[in-house]
Amino acid sequence: MTEEGLSKIVRTVALLLTAPITVLGLYIIAHGHLTPGGGFQGGTVIATAIALMLVAFGSKRVKKAVGKEVLSATESLGLIAFIAIAFLGMGSTFFSNFLANAGGLLGMSIPSGANPGTINSAGTIPLMNFAVGIEVASALSLVLLLIYFSGEKEGKKGGGKK
Repeated sequence: MTEEGLSKIVRTVALLLTAPITVLGLYIIAHGHLTPGGGFQGGTVIATAIALMLVAFGSKRVKKAVGKEVLSATESLGLIAFIAIAFLGMGSTFFSNFLANAGGLLGMSIPSGANPGTINSAGTIPLMNFAVGIEVASALSLVLLLIYFSGEKEGKKGGGKK
């Protein structure tokens, strides 16, 4: 492995896979109320794209593209969004699904009987899933960056076992 990362072929394939991995993570987040998945699962899938970039390109290029400060800020944004949505339901109870059956984009009414569900019928649940997805993707990516950077520092000191 060079300072730039792995070979050009590996870097090209990693670049080609980053967008589909991210889209898959967003799909898992968006359909979390209808299928197994949700914010945590989708966030971990998105974090694998950062892991792939770290392995393929090395830390210098990834650090320029996505720094610790950016990931910390987006993690905080996800947490604040989650708590804000929870407080918006305080008209009745904390975490109240105030958008369910309210009409509009996320509050479509669901007919009674056997129904597979629709993407816009869950009220605040998709919003919560996206907030959790942002937080988890950012937090796991930050952990990966910190682990990767600490391994580089130890390697430079020469303190590792031979």
